[in-house]
Amino acid sequence: MTALLRYQATLLIRSHRWLAPLLFHGILLCIGVRPGEPVLDSFAYAAAVLLPTTAWLVRVCVTNEPPAARACAAAAVGPVRAHLAALLTALLASAALGTACAAVVAAVGAPRSTDHRVAVPLLPATLAGLVAALVCALLGVAVGALCNRPLLRSTAWAVPGTMLVACLALFVWGSPARAALSRLTAGSISGSVPVPLPPLAFAAVLAAGATAVACAVSRRRE
Repeated sequence: MTALLRYQATLLIRSHRWLAPLLFHGILLCIGVRPGEPVLDSFAYAAAVLLPTTAWLVRVCVTNEPPAARACAAAAVGPVRAHLAALLTALLASAALGTACAAVVAAVGAPRSTDHRVAVPLLPATLAGLVAALVCALLGVAVGALCNRPLLRSTAWAVPGTMLVACLALFVWGSPARAALSRLTAGSISGSVPVPLPPLAFAAVLAAGATAVACAVSRRRE
């Protein structure tokens, strides 16, 4: 898988198709994260923005290869491993972006509660923010895997479907992303730092299931 991941990462970087989701993410982050704002609220916002960005990166990675190159890769290592490498590349890129954004939030955010009366320990808050970002990244991978090739091949269905489902995943009841973000905002109000580990486990299960489905379908359609 190391060679496949390196190959997919090279494709992603050289295609420059990562620029659009990166600009999208940066603009939303500049709008919602401001110096001096409560750090847990800023972590929650940064994690929320990461979910649609990750879904977009998944679409970029699974559609990056020309059909001939995709056929060659599938013939060499199998369609399942080839598709899995594309999904893992998107997840790793999203995790790197989420880590960088968490560092920015930790640097500019105020380690205080929402009303600025209670001090919030910065290191535990940063850990909670990183976990929330990983929850949203995993859920973004699940959304992207189910809403793009090989399950949805038509751009007319895949693009709006990806964005719609990504937005719903942030607000629908029972979503691990909503649970993680709610814990951060509730912690900001009370001045406590809840690490959203149960939502992380749930998001990992959903991402693994969606990845398994997408890879299984790629075996039949590639």
